[in-house]
Amino acid sequence: MRRRIFLQLSSGALLVAGLETALAEASDLEPRILLRSSWQTVNIGDIAHTPGVLRILRTHLPKAKVTLWPSNVDNGVEQLLLNEFPGLTIAKPGSEELKHAFNQCDFLLHGSGASIVAERDLIRWKKETGKPYGIYGITFPRKKSSATSDRTRKDMERSIQVLTDAQFVFFRDSKSLELAKSLDAKSPVMEFGPDGAFACDLRDDEKAEQFLAENKLEAGKFLCCIPRLRYTPYWTIKKGRAFDPVKHARNEEMKEHDHAPLRTAIERVVKETDKKILICPEDRTQMAVGKEMLYDKLPQKIRERVVWRPHYWLTGEAVSVYICSAGLFGNEMHSPIMCIGHGVPAIVCRFAEQTSKGYMWEDIGLNDWLFDHDSESDRKRIVPTVLKMAKENAAAKAKAAQAQKLVQQKQAETMRTLATALDLS
Repeated sequence: MRRRIFLQLSSGALLVAGLETALAEASDLEPRILLRSSWQTVNIGDIAHTPGVLRILRTHLPKAKVTLWPSNVDNGVEQLLLNEFPGLTIAKPGSEELKHAFNQCDFLLHGSGASIVAERDLIRWKKETGKPYGIYGITFPRKKSSATSDRTRKDMERSIQVLTDAQFVFFRDSKSLELAKSLDAKSPVMEFGPDGAFACDLRDDEKAEQFLAENKLEAGKFLCCIPRLRYTPYWTIKKGRAFDPVKHARNEEMKEHDHAPLRTAIERVVKETDKKILICPEDRTQMAVGKEMLYDKLPQKIRERVVWRPHYWLTGEAVSVYICSAGLFGNEMHSPIMCIGHGVPAIVCRFAEQTSKGYMWEDIGLNDWLFDHDSESDRKRIVPTVLKMAKENAAAKAKAAQAQKLVQQKQAETMRTLATALDLS
C-alpha cells in the first residue's frame, strides 16, 4: 500500500487535485482487511474462529479497518460480534457492503477452519480484484472431516494452486503443513500458525454464573467433559439435511468405543477427588450424545455429582464456564483450544475422522494431553491422565499457561507476516 502511494507522489505528471488526494491517502495508512470467516453457528468452535482472529488483529494491527464476510451469523452471533467489536462492518453474501468491500479492501484474510473453507471465494477475489490474500490457521486434509472419502486429484490440485497464490498460509497443525509441502504448494510463507479460536475472548459471565449457581458448581471444583460422534449428525439439527446411512452406521459402530474411556474417567474423578463433572456440548447435536453415552450410563451414585447440560449455549457463556473449571477433557477440539487460550488445562481425544487438526497439541507442547481413540495404547492412558489433571491441578494449570504463552508468541509472529504483506513494516 505504501509503495502505491509513493509512486503516486513521485510522478511528475500529477495534477494538484491528484496530489492532494495522494497526500490525504498517505496520511491515513489504515489497511483495509476483508476477513472471510464465520462458517456456521451450530458449533461454538466455528463461532469462536471469528472473534479470535478479530481480537488478534485488534491487538497487533489496531489501525486496521476490518470488514467481515461471513457465511452465517444467525442465532444471535451477529449481535455478539458487534457488541465485542463496535467498529466492525459485516458484509453478508450478495450485499452492497460486500461489493464495496471488494472495491475498498486491500487484502483478503481467510480465517481459521477445517480446510480452505472459502476456497472458491479466494479464487473469485484474485480474479475480480487482483489484490493479495492470505490464509490463517487452517487444516489441510486429503479427506475433509465431513466426508467419507478422499478428495479428487483435481480438487487437490486446485487447492494447491490456491495455497501457492496466497501471500502466506498458516496451518494450524504441522501435519497439514507437511502435506501441503509434499504436494508442492509454493506460497512464499508456509508455517505453523495457531487456530484463531485460541484468541477468542467472548464472555457472558452473567449467564455462566447463573448456570453454575443453579447446578451447584463451584469455581475450580469441577471438570468439563465433551462427547462427540465420529461424524456430526447434521441431519438431526439442520432442515433439509438428508440422513446419511454411512455416517450413521459408523457413529453407531464406534460410539461406545469412543465414550467408554470418558465415562471411566468421570467415575474415577468423582470417586477419587472432591471435583464434580459437567457434561456439556460444543455443537447442537452433543446434548443428546452426552446424555445417551455418558450421563445415562453412569451409576446413580456417580450421577449425584455429575451435571448434564441439556441446552446448547453460545461461545461467550461457554468460555466463561470453562474459565471457572479446573480443566476439560473429551472428544472435541475447539473447547480445548478456547481453554488453553485462557490458561485452562485441556485434554484432547481424537480419531481419524477428525482429520489432523488434533495434532496441533503436539505443536504447542501438549503431546501428553493428546490421545487417539484408534490407538489402544493411547486409550489406556486417557483415564490416568484425566485423574492427574484433576488431582495435580496447579501443575496442570502451569502446563496450560506455557502452551498459552507459546500460542501468543506465534500469534504475534503471524501478525508481523501480515503487516509485511500489507506493506506496513
